Amino acid sequence: MNHRSWLFVPGNSEKKLSKSVQTGADVVVVDLEDSVPADAKPGARHQAALWLSAHRRMIVEHRHTGRWVRINALETGMWRDDLAAVMPSAPDGIMLPKASGPEAVRQLAAEIYEFEQRHEVPSGSTKILPLVSETPHAVMTIGSYVDAPHQRLFGLSWEAEQLAGALGASRKQDVSGSWTGAFQFARAQTLLTAHACGVVAIDSFSSDIVDEAGLLAAATAARADGFSGMLAIHPEQVRLINQAFTPSEEEIGEAHRVVAAFEAHPGEGVVQLDGRMIDQPQLKLAYQVLGVAEGLQKNRRREPILRSA
Repeated sequence: MNHRSWLFVPGNSEKKLSKSVQTGADVVVVDLEDSVPADAKPGARHQAALWLSAHRRMIVEHRHTGRWVRINALETGMWRDDLAAVMPSAPDGIMLPKASGPEAVRQLAAEIYEFEQRHEVPSGSTKILPLVSETPHAVMTIGSYVDAPHQRLFGLSWEAEQLAGALGASRKQDVSGSWTGAFQFARAQTLLTAHACGVVAIDSFSSDIVDEAGLLAAATAARADGFSGMLAIHPEQVRLINQAFTPSEEEIGEAHRVVAAFEAHPGEGVVQLDGRMIDQPQLKLAYQVLGVAEGLQKNRRREPILRSA
């Protein structure tokens, strides 16, 4: 499954949920946290369960769309009610906001296991994606995920807005559009730790839904830096994120040429291509480009199929 674009959709909006599968998002994240007022959370849980159940049984429009849920933070005491509502419908994963470190993932994982057993959901099938940067303490614990990996850990993501609020920061980016110090640090820690753990790294969202050129540039930079995808808070952002994280024909062609050059010289660690020296890291990158391209092509060819309940 692809995971370029992760679209947050308010759990209390039946209309937005019903339209979410038509946006082209690789992953729809039904949000039970920030976008849902406290008095609307019970209704949001019900809507989330209905949506998850409806889209549990069918691949939509020849594409597999990931079905994730962002629950409320562990410190709120509402997260168990969130899980109780959505786990019977077997979401693909749970996004954990305000994750304070690996112990928070372990606590959530233990609870998920109980719900999987109770509802006959395949054990270990529900993955976890923590948002690891929403408090200063959380940022300082990002590196500890390397020493405490969990089998349910699907990836790491970070989020700038909450961190700005926690810091009392009046800006997140400088005049050139680059992240300022604390946000650069959180982003780099997320990226490096995810790769060290062998899981995906998902970049923070852009709150600007008007500046298409700016979003495309940010998403393109995120992919170039090594992120696998990007969060989205508006359907209009999905197309640009998918575009940025989709290898171009030129990239695919170059990747094929790199692979062919090594295949023509088996056993060589370094080969020459068009007067350039190509080494193993470039071969690895070529395989990654071809893997993404192949995955996208398979999704385009796949016919709608029924999934068992």
